[in-house]
Amino acid sequence: MSDYEIPPPEPKEIDEKLSMELQILASNAVLKGHPSGDEKCDNCLYYLDPTQEISYCWHQKLRILVGGEWWCQWWEEIPEE
Repeated sequence: MSDYEIPPPEPKEIDEKLSMELQILASNAVLKGHPSGDEKCDNCLYYLDPTQEISYCWHQKLRILVGGEWWCQWWEEIPEE
């Protein structure tokens, strides 16, 4: 048997950079991890797949994965067709 031990996981420099960028993005979007009344990501125009708990938000100021129960200031009602 080898004496090699797997080191404990640690965030890399890129992880810290991305974390800071996403925190700024979330702050600018007033992105919250909970709905605002009846408004939430999974009933927003920009939520790509409302059948999923986590989906892509295609709003031009976000373009990230978000949770269906989240909310941001750019929430927009889905137009009736």
